[in-house]
Amino acid sequence: MPWNEARHPPSMARLAPPVRAKAIEIANALLAEGMDEGMAIRIAIAKAKQWAQRHLPEAREPW
Repeated sequence: MPWNEARHPPSMARLAPPVRAKAIEIANALLAEGMDEGMAIRIAIAKAKQWAQRHLPEAREPW
């Protein structure tokens, strides 16, 4: 089931808004490819944090 900014996994709630948006985008793409929901969430959060480090240098953890 696709997620959005209003409805997303609880594990994404504490991410900064741009990082959460990227994590949602990645997770939805992984789900569309048939990946397990739990694995998609974990991978999406990790990849979104990596993305933030590269593209949001002014942002600081916690994501």
